[in-house]
Amino acid sequence: MKLIYTLLGVLLLLFVWSAIKPFEYFTWFLEVLPAILGVFVLIITFRKFRFTNFIYILIFFHCVILIIGGHYTYAEVPLFDWIQETFNHTRNNYDKVGHFAQGFVPAMIARELLIRKHVVNSNNWLNFIIVCIAMAISVTYEFIEWAVSLGTGEGGDSFLGTQGYIWDTQSDMLYASIGAILSLVLFGKYHSIQIRKL
Repeated sequence: MKLIYTLLGVLLLLFVWSAIKPFEYFTWFLEVLPAILGVFVLIITFRKFRFTNFIYILIFFHCVILIIGGHYTYAEVPLFDWIQETFNHTRNNYDKVGHFAQGFVPAMIARELLIRKHVVNSNNWLNFIIVCIAMAISVTYEFIEWAVSLGTGEGGDSFLGTQGYIWDTQSDMLYASIGAILSLVLFGKYHSIQIRKL
Protein backbone atom coordinates (compact mmCIF):
# COMPACT_ATOMS: atom_id res chain seq x y z
CA MET A 1 0.00 0.00 0.00
CA LYS A 2 2.89 2.35 0.72
CA LEU A 3 3.98 2.14 -2.92
CA ILE A 4 0.46 2.97 -4.14
CA TYR A 5 0.21 6.03 -1.88
CA THR A 6 3.68 7.19 -2.94
CA LEU A 7 2.81 6.91 -6.64
CA LEU A 8 -0.47 8.75 -6.08
CA GLY A 9 1.27 11.50 -4.11
CA VAL A 10 3.91 12.06 -6.79
CA LEU A 11 1.23 12.08 -9.49
CA LEU A 12 -0.75 14.69 -7.56
CA LEU A 13 2.32 16.93 -7.30
CA LEU A 14 3.05 16.52 -11.01
CA PHE A 15 -0.57 17.24 -11.84
CA VAL A 16 -0.48 20.49 -9.85
CA TRP A 17 2.79 21.50 -11.58
CA SER A 18 1.28 20.64 -14.95
CA ALA A 19 -1.81 22.77 -14.29
CA ILE A 20 0.26 25.90 -13.52
CA LYS A 21 0.54 27.98 -16.69
CA PRO A 22 0.47 25.19 -19.26
CA PHE A 23 1.10 26.00 -22.91
CA GLU A 24 -2.66 26.02 -23.53
CA TYR A 25 -5.39 25.05 -21.05
CA PHE A 26 -7.70 23.38 -23.58
CA THR A 27 -4.93 21.12 -24.85
CA TRP A 28 -3.74 20.50 -21.28
CA PHE A 29 -7.22 19.32 -20.31
CA LEU A 30 -7.47 16.97 -23.29
CA GLU A 31 -4.01 15.50 -22.69
CA VAL A 32 -4.34 14.90 -18.93
CA LEU A 33 -7.96 13.71 -19.04
CA PRO A 34 -7.04 10.05 -19.78
CA ALA A 35 -4.71 10.05 -16.76
CA ILE A 36 -7.38 11.55 -14.50
CA LEU A 37 -10.03 9.08 -15.68
CA GLY A 38 -7.63 6.14 -15.41
CA VAL A 39 -6.60 6.97 -11.85
CA PHE A 40 -10.23 7.55 -10.88
CA VAL A 41 -11.23 4.11 -12.21
CA LEU A 42 -8.31 2.48 -10.37
CA ILE A 43 -9.32 4.16 -7.10
CA ILE A 44 -12.99 3.16 -7.24
CA THR A 45 -12.20 -0.43 -8.25
CA PHE A 46 -9.22 -0.90 -5.91
CA ARG A 47 -11.09 -2.95 -3.30
CA LYS A 48 -12.66 -5.25 -5.90
CA PHE A 49 -9.61 -5.75 -8.10
CA ARG A 50 -6.08 -4.88 -7.11
CA PHE A 51 -3.45 -5.09 -9.85
CA THR A 52 0.13 -6.16 -9.29
CA ASN A 53 2.52 -3.42 -8.20
CA PHE A 54 4.24 -3.85 -11.57
CA ILE A 55 1.08 -2.65 -13.34
CA TYR A 56 0.67 0.32 -11.00
CA ILE A 57 4.26 1.38 -11.71
CA LEU A 58 3.66 1.15 -15.47
CA ILE A 59 0.44 3.17 -15.14
CA PHE A 60 2.32 5.76 -13.09
CA PHE A 61 4.91 6.27 -15.84
CA HIS A 62 2.20 6.44 -18.50
CA CYS A 63 0.42 9.13 -16.47
CA VAL A 64 3.69 11.06 -16.12
CA ILE A 65 4.10 11.03 -19.91
CA LEU A 66 0.54 12.35 -20.33
CA ILE A 67 0.93 15.03 -17.66
CA ILE A 68 4.21 16.35 -19.10
CA GLY A 69 2.71 16.30 -22.60
CA GLY A 70 -0.29 18.20 -21.31
CA HIS A 71 1.80 20.94 -19.74
CA TYR A 72 3.97 21.66 -22.76
CA THR A 73 1.83 20.06 -25.50
CA TYR A 74 3.42 17.08 -27.19
CA ALA A 75 4.99 19.22 -29.91
CA GLU A 76 6.76 21.53 -27.46
CA VAL A 77 8.40 19.33 -24.78
CA PRO A 78 11.80 21.02 -24.20
CA LEU A 79 13.98 17.88 -23.98
CA PHE A 80 12.62 16.67 -27.30
CA ASP A 81 13.13 20.12 -28.84
CA TRP A 82 16.80 19.70 -27.89
CA ILE A 83 16.84 16.20 -29.39
CA GLN A 84 15.22 17.58 -32.55
CA GLU A 85 17.88 20.26 -32.91
CA THR A 86 20.82 18.05 -31.91
CA PHE A 87 19.97 15.17 -34.24
CA ASN A 88 18.45 17.33 -37.00
CA HIS A 89 14.98 15.78 -36.74
CA THR A 90 12.15 17.41 -38.65
CA ARG A 91 9.77 17.40 -35.67
CA ASN A 92 9.52 17.09 -31.88
CA ASN A 93 8.93 13.36 -31.37
CA TYR A 94 7.69 13.34 -27.76
CA ASP A 95 4.27 12.24 -29.01
CA LYS A 96 5.86 9.00 -30.24
CA VAL A 97 6.92 8.26 -26.64
CA GLY A 98 3.30 8.78 -25.64
CA HIS A 99 1.96 6.48 -28.34
CA PHE A 100 4.59 3.83 -27.58
CA ALA A 101 3.40 3.90 -23.95
CA GLN A 102 -0.19 3.82 -25.21
CA GLY A 103 0.54 0.35 -26.55
CA PHE A 104 3.01 -0.84 -23.92
CA VAL A 105 1.00 -0.11 -20.76
CA PRO A 106 -2.53 -1.09 -21.89
CA ALA A 107 -1.10 -4.37 -23.22
CA MET A 108 0.18 -5.24 -19.74
CA ILE A 109 -3.09 -4.13 -18.12
CA ALA A 110 -5.07 -6.26 -20.60
CA ARG A 111 -2.72 -9.18 -20.00
CA GLU A 112 -3.31 -9.11 -16.26
CA LEU A 113 -7.07 -8.82 -16.63
CA LEU A 114 -7.27 -11.64 -19.19
CA ILE A 115 -5.11 -13.98 -17.10
CA ARG A 116 -6.57 -13.27 -13.69
CA LYS A 117 -10.19 -13.23 -14.88
CA HIS A 118 -9.60 -16.42 -16.92
CA VAL A 119 -10.99 -14.76 -20.04
CA VAL A 120 -8.51 -16.49 -22.35
CA ASN A 121 -7.59 -20.02 -21.40
CA SER A 122 -5.25 -20.68 -24.32
CA ASN A 123 -1.72 -19.29 -24.10
CA ASN A 124 -1.49 -19.63 -27.87
CA TRP A 125 -4.13 -16.93 -28.32
CA LEU A 126 -3.30 -14.74 -25.33
CA ASN A 127 -0.56 -12.58 -26.86
CA PHE A 128 -2.43 -12.14 -30.14
CA ILE A 129 -5.56 -10.93 -28.34
CA ILE A 130 -3.52 -8.59 -26.10
CA VAL A 131 -1.87 -6.93 -29.10
CA CYS A 132 -5.27 -6.61 -30.82
CA ILE A 133 -6.70 -4.90 -27.71
CA ALA A 134 -3.76 -2.47 -27.56
CA MET A 135 -4.14 -1.69 -31.26
CA ALA A 136 -7.89 -1.14 -30.84
CA ILE A 137 -7.19 1.34 -28.02
CA SER A 138 -4.73 3.18 -30.25
CA VAL A 139 -7.18 3.33 -33.15
CA THR A 140 -9.93 4.60 -30.85
CA TYR A 141 -7.65 7.35 -29.54
CA GLU A 142 -6.86 8.41 -33.11
CA PHE A 143 -10.62 8.62 -33.79
CA ILE A 144 -10.99 10.83 -30.69
CA GLU A 145 -8.12 13.09 -31.82
CA TRP A 146 -9.73 13.38 -35.26
CA ALA A 147 -13.17 14.19 -33.83
CA VAL A 148 -11.77 16.83 -31.44
CA SER A 149 -9.77 18.44 -34.24
CA LEU A 150 -12.81 18.56 -36.54
CA GLY A 151 -15.04 19.86 -33.76
CA THR A 152 -12.74 22.57 -32.44
CA GLY A 153 -10.76 23.65 -35.50
CA GLU A 154 -7.50 25.37 -34.59
CA GLY A 155 -8.14 24.72 -30.91
CA GLY A 156 -7.67 21.00 -31.50
CA ASP A 157 -4.51 21.28 -33.61
CA SER A 158 -2.19 21.13 -30.59
CA PHE A 159 -4.04 18.06 -29.36
CA LEU A 160 -3.78 16.41 -32.78
CA GLY A 161 -0.06 17.25 -32.86
CA THR A 162 0.73 16.19 -36.42
CA GLN A 163 3.35 18.96 -36.84
CA GLY A 164 2.84 18.79 -40.59
CA TYR A 165 3.67 15.07 -40.82
CA ILE A 166 1.10 13.48 -43.14
CA TRP A 167 1.67 9.95 -41.79
CA ASP A 168 1.34 10.97 -38.14
CA THR A 169 -1.81 8.93 -37.49
CA GLN A 170 -0.38 5.77 -39.03
CA SER A 171 2.97 6.14 -37.26
CA ASP A 172 1.17 6.73 -33.93
CA MET A 173 -0.64 3.41 -34.32
CA LEU A 174 2.59 1.70 -35.38
CA TYR A 175 4.42 2.94 -32.27
CA ALA A 176 1.55 1.72 -30.08
CA SER A 177 1.68 -1.69 -31.77
CA ILE A 178 5.44 -1.90 -31.29
CA GLY A 179 5.00 -0.90 -27.63
CA ALA A 180 2.43 -3.65 -27.09
CA ILE A 181 4.60 -6.33 -28.71
CA LEU A 182 7.74 -5.25 -26.84
CA SER A 183 5.92 -5.24 -23.51
CA LEU A 184 5.01 -8.89 -24.00
CA VAL A 185 8.46 -9.90 -25.22
CA LEU A 186 10.39 -8.03 -22.52
CA PHE A 187 8.10 -8.38 -19.50
CA GLY A 188 5.67 -11.24 -20.17
CA LYS A 189 7.54 -13.78 -18.01
CA TYR A 190 8.28 -11.26 -15.26
CA HIS A 191 4.64 -10.22 -15.21
CA SER A 192 3.53 -13.85 -14.88
CA ILE A 193 5.80 -14.24 -11.84
CA GLN A 194 4.26 -11.14 -10.27
CA ILE A 195 0.75 -12.46 -10.88
CA ARG A 196 1.62 -15.81 -9.27
CA LYS A 197 2.83 -13.98 -6.15
CA LEU A 198 -0.61 -12.48 -5.51
